[in-house]
Amino acid sequence: MKTPDAGLAPGATIGILGAGQLGRMLALAGARLGLKSHVYAPDAGEPAFDVAAAGTVAAYEDEAALTRFADAVDVITYEFENIPAATASFLARLRPVYPGPLALEKTQDRLIEKRFLNDLSVATAGLAVIDSADAIEPALRKFGGAGILKTRRFGYDGKGQAMICDAANGASAFASFGSVPCILESVVPFTREISAIGARGRDGSFRAYDICENSHTNHILSRTEVPARIKTATADRAREIAKCIADALDYVGVITVEMFFIDGTNGEALIVNEIAPRVHNSGHWTIDGAVTSQFEQHMRAIAGWPLGSTERRGRIVMDNLIGNEARRWPEILQEDGACLHLYGKADIRDGRKMGHVTRVNPEQAD
Repeated sequence: MKTPDAGLAPGATIGILGAGQLGRMLALAGARLGLKSHVYAPDAGEPAFDVAAAGTVAAYEDEAALTRFADAVDVITYEFENIPAATASFLARLRPVYPGPLALEKTQDRLIEKRFLNDLSVATAGLAVIDSADAIEPALRKFGGAGILKTRRFGYDGKGQAMICDAANGASAFASFGSVPCILESVVPFTREISAIGARGRDGSFRAYDICENSHTNHILSRTEVPARIKTATADRAREIAKCIADALDYVGVITVEMFFIDGTNGEALIVNEIAPRVHNSGHWTIDGAVTSQFEQHMRAIAGWPLGSTERRGRIVMDNLIGNEARRWPEILQEDGACLHLYGKADIRDGRKMGHVTRVNPEQAD
């Protein structure tokens, strides 16, 4: 369902791998543009199924189900980076997949990701390969006696990582991870954490949002404030890094680059922590606080449409509603100017992202 020079036409169907809250918000954004969504996930209880035009419940390794899914859609994307790379590669032989499988190959393994970034001359934390507990002690000496042990694959919101200060503690953490391949990163003395969110179109065009400043509680993003408290030149550099990464991956869609900001004696510096090849929690503010939300921007990009304006509507504070915080919805609804988003998850659990609330404060003219 394509027009000759404008990518997909309204009425086309976007296939979305994964059916969590990010898939839900992608489907909602697409529907506003006249694009249908067909979500694919193993769990029928995920929230994106409630708002999509169609859905497939099957394993990511089920090639027969994947083939039927591909036959039913015009283009395919994914809402989280732990989709098996083999699944994306299989589907890419049947339909366009954006972002391409290369983005998953480079970001699903932390060692591969860090080496990819370093090859682009993008600064990261110091790195040591940990394939056995015996490798931990010399790596710790290299980093001054402390480091962060991380599994090479999987893990988010603090899962699969631990701060270690001695070899015995490191060996215990390594065993708790199942003795799977890991890396040890040096500790970065950062001032604050930021993220750069941008989108790259099928024609190579790129647009980035203002840089976000992020706060975490128990390793889970709790608040995002925009714009970040950094100098204009540093913000420009953060956006340049995101564009450099997107170009190197021949990326299509929204990409997020999480960074450590250091305000040191030698000036401001940026250290890239990780790449998220998808829409991102720190970009939820864009639904209410930007001309074009990150979700609409992603759908535009993968459909081959022009990218929208990333202009910010004011100073933004976005708070995640985690676990029982979602029970505050009646109170939030009474607050003028509070934009409430609930994700339709049936079970409230500690540490589970249930929704978010965004507050847009108009900026005063000088």
